[in-house]
Amino acid sequence: TQDMLVLDEFSLSDLDSESIRSYRMRMKLSRPGHVWETLEDDEFLLKIGAAGRGNDSRIHPTAAGLLMFGHEYDIVKEFPYYFLDYQENADADTRWTDRIISSSGDWSGNIYDFYFRVYNKIALDIKTPFKLEKGVRIDDTPVHKAIREALANSLIHADYYGRQGIVIRKTLHIIVISNPGGFRIDIAAAKSGGISDPRNATLIKMFNLIDIGERAGSGIPNIYKVWSENGGKAPIITEKFDPDRVEMTLDIDFIADKTEIGGKSAVNIGGNEIIGGKSAVKANGNGKIGG
Repeated sequence: TQDMLVLDEFSLSDLDSESIRSYRMRMKLSRPGHVWETLEDDEFLLKIGAAGRGNDSRIHPTAAGLLMFGHEYDIVKEFPYYFLDYQENADADTRWTDRIISSSGDWSGNIYDFYFRVYNKIALDIKTPFKLEKGVRIDDTPVHKAIREALANSLIHADYYGRQGIVIRKTLHIIVISNPGGFRIDIAAAKSGGISDPRNATLIKMFNLIDIGERAGSGIPNIYKVWSENGGKAPIITEKFDPDRVEMTLDIDFIADKTEIGGKSAVNIGGNEIIGGKSAVKANGNGKIGG
């Protein structure tokens, strides 16, 4: 697949060492005692497909390795249209209330770090019922897993040579996830599952190694199943052309972490609470309402 290309013009020193360190820690937690755990970074990156031997017999990043662990200013040298954009809007009067973009320069801008930055923001707003397992509270639910699937799908199946980049928009009611590249299988087949034709097989492998994403075409069916079982509106998948894009719209009214304050519904959005259409920002345990 296109992400297996070895990029001879880049070296492993072009990759972000902190992203690699973080990834290795996550893999160690997901797969303790794995045979690759003690390898040096260059050998480890070869094993997971993030690096390969070029025409000069030296080790260089692959396209997948650059996307996963590179810096934005290097990634755009190979993928000129590369752009990651997360927009959060909890107020109709403003364009956005929070935003993460890959080109800001204050973080790596790679897809590994983007995934966790975005997921951690969305996860704040997912209600989590109290559940203990062996005396430890379990904060993960099928909805959390489905959100991870949706985010991973957009990053794994994107055509990074395509235009307009990956855009994720979150409002009080919906999340819209859009990525460049058309479906490689029929949409109906994708919904029913069991068929997979990955555009970036190495990215799938790397996410799978830290227990994110599904290989066998079960990710999208699982999202529909979870939404149905929890009373949410069915997700909507739209395929657009010229340029090719795939867009998934997720209703999130049923997953918002809502509480009642003064008889009014308060929805937790990124640490702030929206009460009766006004913002209530928690400060030292107190809420400021209406400014």
